[in-house]
Amino acid sequence: MLQVNDLSLQFGQRKLFEEVNIKFTKGNCYGVIGANGAGKSTFLKILSGDIEPTHGNVSIGKQERMSVLQQNQNAYDDLTVLQTVLKGHSRMYEIMIQKEALYAKEDFTEEDGILASELEGEFAELGGWEAESEAETLLNELKIDNSLNNTLMADLDAKTKVKVLLAQALFGNPDILILDEPTNNLDAKTTRWLENYLMDFENTIIIVSHNRHFLNRVCTHICDVDFGHINVFVGNYDFWYETSQLLARQAREQNKKAEARAKELQEFIAKFSANASKSRQATSRKKELEKLTLNDIKPSMRKYPFVDFKYEREIGREILKVENLTKKGYFENVSFMVKADEKIAFLADKSTTITMLFDILMGEESADSGTIEWGKTIIPSYLPENNSKYFDGCDLNLVQWIGQYSPKEQYEEFLRGWLGRMLFSGEEVKKSAKVLSGGEKVRCMLARMMLAGGNFLIMDEPTNHLDLESITSLNKGMINFKGNMLFATHDQEILSTVANRIIEINGTKVFDKEMNYEDYLDME
Repeated sequence: MLQVNDLSLQFGQRKLFEEVNIKFTKGNCYGVIGANGAGKSTFLKILSGDIEPTHGNVSIGKQERMSVLQQNQNAYDDLTVLQTVLKGHSRMYEIMIQKEALYAKEDFTEEDGILASELEGEFAELGGWEAESEAETLLNELKIDNSLNNTLMADLDAKTKVKVLLAQALFGNPDILILDEPTNNLDAKTTRWLENYLMDFENTIIIVSHNRHFLNRVCTHICDVDFGHINVFVGNYDFWYETSQLLARQAREQNKKAEARAKELQEFIAKFSANASKSRQATSRKKELEKLTLNDIKPSMRKYPFVDFKYEREIGREILKVENLTKKGYFENVSFMVKADEKIAFLADKSTTITMLFDILMGEESADSGTIEWGKTIIPSYLPENNSKYFDGCDLNLVQWIGQYSPKEQYEEFLRGWLGRMLFSGEEVKKSAKVLSGGEKVRCMLARMMLAGGNFLIMDEPTNHLDLESITSLNKGMINFKGNMLFATHDQEILSTVANRIIEINGTKVFDKEMNYEDYLDME
């Protein structure tokens, strides 16, 4: 058990946390969420002892061991892969080093013998004799070949290093496992393996992640970092989001009786928990959900953009036909035809491959050969990964900026309304477009896209720079869109909930099938 008691943290005049009290218990997985800069990673560093709180304390159960996913990929460059994993159990590794030093002594004394005996006893209690085989098993499950076990970490590529550090954190069945963005730089198969591993993990897990699909699979609780406080909710990310939306709507329906609102909530909980898998985490989450009452849930204070892509022109039979498209250095002889209702996810080892394809489809780049035929009824709208040309050196304020893309001249109130959907209000709309943050730029581009009213959307990594609230709203908008869509994204939840066809391009088109992303992963 890990307990946070009356914890506060202050930097100068800024209070990051105030009077936080949480008990993290065995068998549960806690997902820590919050806006950028809210202090999620800082909170994990307080839990791990890397940062001292201004007030209060963190206590851990007697004889319990905490393991933390290390963020510095170069921290173990002087160790081998196997040594790095074993070092995840610091006391066990320390004993191994002590033993080696003792047995290497030429003048081995009686006192040394007594110490060696004590160390051997503790080593056995900690499972030291099985340690290397357990470490090798973990590495094998993460698809790291045994031939690399004695390779120095300094000689590994970045993606392999990330897997080794993950194995280090998981090694030795820690009592408390702290993971900060564990899916960053992991491929889809390794992420799925980690999900399954954590779903059957018996002890306490605390995670910070922007990966909603991952949070939905593994979490039994959500810790919402908001305005200096941390509120703990039962359920995974989607349950937290949907109940927050439900309660916000109920708050607007003041005339509805409390009994009716409670019944609506219970029906929602029953529906939500019915899909739980048989994993340890899912079973635990289901039991907790079934205990909830209306008074247990507080509506979130978070604000979400409103993303809803509408169009007026109906889509005809001919939509898009691509034949033998080639761009040297990117792809060769790529052909596909888009049919009604298709939302196609494009995958490639190199993101530049898809970016070039989308740029060519939109006429921003030229192909070396091949043809592109758009249907006469199709109005394409594009959200590029690189949006700098829309903002760099632009002296317009946001009302003027969005006004450039209105189909016809509109009043300022109309344009403010579109910006308001993207959470730009009051004096914010007078801000200069060239000083926007990355996330603000993407929200402006989404407003532009909605205003254009295209019936065919092309999106290249649309979640880049967005916070969880914006990504959740975008995901919903993509699901609800009735037209056609081509997109590329690293967001697994969007891939899983939006795509109904997968096209993979590596040099040539190597895969094309009508299926969802989860089925595609199952084929790997």
